[in-house]
Order: sequence, then structure tokens, then C-alpha cells
Amino acid sequence: MSRVKYVCQQCASSYGKWSGRCDNCGAWNSLVESVSTQATGKAVVSRSQGTPLIVSALQDVSVDQVQDRLSSGIRDVDTVLGGGLMPGGVVLVAGEPGIGKSTLLLQMAAHISRLQPVLYVTGEESAGQVKLRADRLGATAISKLSLVASTSADDIAATIGGGAYRLVIVDSIQTLVMAEVTSAPGTVSQITNATNIIIQAAKKTNTTVMLVGHVTKEGTIAGPKVMEHLVDVVLQFEGDRYGGFKMVRAVKNRYGSTAELAILEMEGQGLIQIDNPSATLLAERSKNDGSIILATMEGNRSLLVEIQALVNTTTYGYPKRTASGFDLNRLNVLIAVLEKRTKLKLGDKDIFINVVGGLKLRDPSADLAVCMAIASAAAGRAMDNEAVVYGEVGLGGEIRTAHNSIKRINEAKKLGFTYAVAPQTKPKNDFIRPVLDLRSALRDHLTINSKDQGFVI
Repeated sequence: MSRVKYVCQQCASSYGKWSGRCDNCGAWNSLVESVSTQATGKAVVSRSQGTPLIVSALQDVSVDQVQDRLSSGIRDVDTVLGGGLMPGGVVLVAGEPGIGKSTLLLQMAAHISRLQPVLYVTGEESAGQVKLRADRLGATAISKLSLVASTSADDIAATIGGGAYRLVIVDSIQTLVMAEVTSAPGTVSQITNATNIIIQAAKKTNTTVMLVGHVTKEGTIAGPKVMEHLVDVVLQFEGDRYGGFKMVRAVKNRYGSTAELAILEMEGQGLIQIDNPSATLLAERSKNDGSIILATMEGNRSLLVEIQALVNTTTYGYPKRTASGFDLNRLNVLIAVLEKRTKLKLGDKDIFINVVGGLKLRDPSADLAVCMAIASAAAGRAMDNEAVVYGEVGLGGEIRTAHNSIKRINEAKKLGFTYAVAPQTKPKNDFIRPVLDLRSALRDHLTINSKDQGFVI
């Protein structure tokens, strides 16, 4: 007989009745109805006794000969993957809707299919829709690129198990269903079981598989966390879907580092690699007050980014703080440090922060640049155009050491900057004009201009 149960889409806990909140993980509105089939009457469960495993000493274990990796056709994406796509590896690509996941994967499929047979499985779009995108990208003239529209995980796994393709792309894992699972597509049971059988088929035939994953409104990958544990590589596709740079980073990689980053830009012919992102980001640089050049790190890559600040007297009782590309909670902390450790009065000021180019900063050393941008905009004092800034700001106003200072300095020198306002390194570096605390950094490096509003720093 059939029995209805409700399964949490976050932790897979099941309940006999629906409730608004999962008691196990605390997620709201995550319980989805599922029908389980149970046989009536008593059933005898037979248990296998098992067979003792044949074990080997570690030094006696042989290593299989690894085939050459598959190049994606984009050098920086290969670097993020650890040198290219590993044969038999399973890659999960996740990102916001419209960010360019399908475009990137179709470009990769077109490049690889010049030499190797590739299958593109679409579950979200029709084959005709994918064909139109392929026409735009110039991929239709490639004979070894095959296309099929299917949402059956069983059929896809059987196709992979045939071993006819070196690369199989599945767009997307949330649309797949298994015949033996009665729940709807996108539920925990469907995603978990579909991922399992596809991974087993990929490992058995040494076929590279790339899966597209959806994200929730919080930005996390939709579905059970176990899916991220099952795959070999998890790529996060970030950026502004309406413009600006697109960034691909690995949040998990069994075959390489998770500190690498690929910076791409969407053009009419698809995604292209940005060879000198710092120069592109600073091409339309503003040289007014409130503009500071930050030497930041994105993975192992150094970038120069413009931080813009706008400070204005509020017309409401409660001042507004807005940040684009920077953590809002961290911004509120830095504003409190500025008020406490300097003579700036920002309690009645609306403060807006923007990271140019659509980047989202995670580098703690962006603190000093954000503080100097706010102080520059509030006091009407500009920063020297030849300087870059970086350093973490403590709650006491002290400037803390930043990692990878040499890479930041080299990037600044390459673009013609003459010095950096930052904590000093060991050994001493003459390019750095060292600062010990926030107040001295503002006092010594923000010059008075015609817009000076009489603020005392």
C-alpha cells in the first residue's frame, strides 16, 4: 500500500505529517510530500553474511595510468580545474540563473568535441533551443558533438555506461527523475539517487561528466549537501548576470587547488577570458574624492579594484548604509571603528559603497581601502592617484598584516603605481609606505582639495 510522508529538502528527514519547520535542521517550508510504497503482510528479510575483503598493504597498491586531461578551451578555467577535466571525474557547476552556465558548458563541449566525442544532455530546454545557442557560439559545424533532450536519469546513466563519449554534460541535475523514485524532480531523493547512478556509470567507463546545479535564493546549491560530497569538483559561477565580469572558482577540487580563479566576460560569441583584469577594471577610473584603488587577492591572483564611496547627510531619522560587492555587516563594523578611533562623525550620514566591475570582495585586507574611501568622501579629500591601498582593520583601529603582499605589490608596479599604503612586510619593502593605525593612515595620505568640507580626521 502507499503511505504519504513529508521529506525535508535540506536534510532528508521524513515526517508523517506536514509542518512549516523541519525539527531536525530548522529549515522553514522545506517539507515536500512524497509517496512511499510498502508491501502488505509480513515479509521475511534475508540478510547476506558478506564476504571478507581482500586488503593490501599501502605500498603494494598499484596506481592506474591516468589519461590526459581534457582542455576546456579556456586557459584559466583549466587552471581552476587543476589542469583540465579529469577522465572519470564528475564536476558540478552551480550559479545564479542567467549567469552563463549553459553558455560556458556548450563552449567547452564545442572545443573538446573537435577531437573527442561529446554528448550534451538538456533537461531544461528543448533540443531546438540548445541548437540556437550553438549556432550563436559557432558549435554546429562540429561532427563529434551530439545532443539529446531527456530527464530520465536511468537512460542517461545507461548512455554513459556505453562508454561511447569522453565527456557528457547534463543540464541540469535538478530536472532528472528515476523511475523507481516516486517523488517529484528536484527533491532530495531524486537528486541523490540520480547523482549516484550517474557517478557510478562515469567511474565505470572513465567518462568525464559535468552536472549543472541550481542555487537557492540564499546563493547555496539547491538540493542535499550530500550531492556536493559525491562529486569530485564543485565550481561556483559568480558575478552580475546583467554585465561586468563573471568569475569561476572551485569550492571543492579533488584534483587541484581551490585557490584559483578564472575571470571571464560575456560577449556576443560567448564567454572570453580577461587576460589583464586589473587594467580593464581601472580603465574608467574616477579620480575624485571617495575613490580608492585596492590591491586585493582573488584566490592566488592579485587584482587592482576601484572602491567608490558616497557619503551624504541623511534626510531620514536613520542613516542608510548600502554596499555593492562588499559585506554589509562588515561595512557597519568599519563605520563604527571610524567613528570611535578617528574624529569623523558619521552618525547622520548615508553611506554607499561600490566595488567597480561587479566583483564581490572576500579579502579581509579590503578593510583599509573601504575606510579610506569613506573618509575621503566624507571629508572631501582625495587620495594620491599613484597609490594603492590594502590592509585589515582591527576593532582598535590598528592595521594588520596582509597575506601575499609581494603579489599585490607586483601587480601595482605593473600598472604604473609608485607606492602602497599598507602594513609593512618582513623584510622591509621600499614600495610600501607603512601605516600602523587607521587615524594616521587617513591623516597622512588623504590630501585636501577644493571640496574640503572642514572635517577633522
